[in-house]
Amino acid sequence: MSTLLAWLQKHLVWSIPGAMVLGLAFGTVTDAGFLRAAILPLTLLMVYPMMVSLKFKALAARGHGRLHAVALVINFVLMPLVGWAAGRVFFPGQPALQLALLLTALLPTSGMTISWTGFARGNVPAAVKMTVIGLIAGALLAPLYLKLLMGAVVEIPMASVMAQIALIVFLPMALGWATQRWLVARHGAEAFDTHLKLRFPPWSTLGVLGIVFVSMALKAPDIGRDPAALLTLLWPLVVIYALNFGISTVVGRMLFARGDAIALVYGTVMRNLSIALAIAIGVFRAQGAEAALLIAMAYVVQVQAAAWYVRFTDRFFGAPVAATPQPFPR
Repeated sequence: MSTLLAWLQKHLVWSIPGAMVLGLAFGTVTDAGFLRAAILPLTLLMVYPMMVSLKFKALAARGHGRLHAVALVINFVLMPLVGWAAGRVFFPGQPALQLALLLTALLPTSGMTISWTGFARGNVPAAVKMTVIGLIAGALLAPLYLKLLMGAVVEIPMASVMAQIALIVFLPMALGWATQRWLVARHGAEAFDTHLKLRFPPWSTLGVLGIVFVSMALKAPDIGRDPAALLTLLWPLVVIYALNFGISTVVGRMLFARGDAIALVYGTVMRNLSIALAIAIGVFRAQGAEAALLIAMAYVVQVQAAAWYVRFTDRFFGAPVAATPQPFPR
C-alpha cells in the first residue's frame, strides 16, 4: 500500500487526471449524492498527514526578513487581486468559478513548496518558514478576503467559513503538532526527520485523490451535458500560473540571490490546493462542487509548471555556487 501511495504522490500529473476520469465514470452510471458523506473524512485525511511533517519551529528561525516580507506582499496583496480579476474576466456571471480562482489565489504554499525548492537547489530553510507563515496567514485571512471580494456575488457564510477553517486547518495542525512531538519523544528527532515523517504525505495524496473523485462524481451529469466546458477551465489557470511565475521570477532576480529567489518563486506560486478544495466543497455545497472541479484541474497545471520550471532555474538565476544541501531548522 505504501509503495502505491508513494507512486501516486510522485506522479500527481497522472494520478489526479486518473481520479477525475474514475469519478466522472462513477457519477455517470450512478447517483453519486451519497458520496457527500465522505467529504469530511477525506478532507481530514488530506490535511492531517501534511501537518505531521510541518516544521513548526521554522517560525522561530531568524533571518530572511525582507524575503518573507516580499513573499507576503505577493501572496496576500498581489495574487488575491489577480485571482479576483481573473475570475471577473474569464468567468463573468459564474460566481462558483470566480470563487474557485479566488480560493486558489488566497491559500499559498504547501509541502510541495519545500520539495520543489529543494529540487531546484534553492534556500530550503527559507521555504520551510515561508510554508508555515503562508499556511497560517492564509487560513486567517481567507474569510475576510472572501467576504470583501466575493460577498457581492456569492453569499459568504462567514461563521461557516471560519468554522470550516478551524476544522480542516487548525484542528489537524494541533493534532499534527502533537503527533510530531510524540514521535520525536519516542524515536528521536533524527529518526523522525529521516524516516518517520516521510510516511505521512502519501496518505495526504490519497485524501486529495478521494476529494477529486467525489468532486467529479458530483459534477458528472453537468459535464456529460457539456464536455467541452473542461477546456474553458484550463486556459485561465494556465494564464494565472504563467503570470505568477513571471512576476515572482522578475522580483526574485531583482532583489535576491539565487537560493532566496528560488524559495520566493516556489513560496508564492505553489498554492495550497488541498485546503482550497476542502473549503470549496465543505462550505459552499452545490457551488463548491463546481468550484472544486476547477481547483482539481489546477493540480495538473501546478505540478506540470513546477516540474518544468526546475529545468530553467539555472538559466533564470545562474548555477548554484555550492551543491551542499542546507539543513532544515530545528
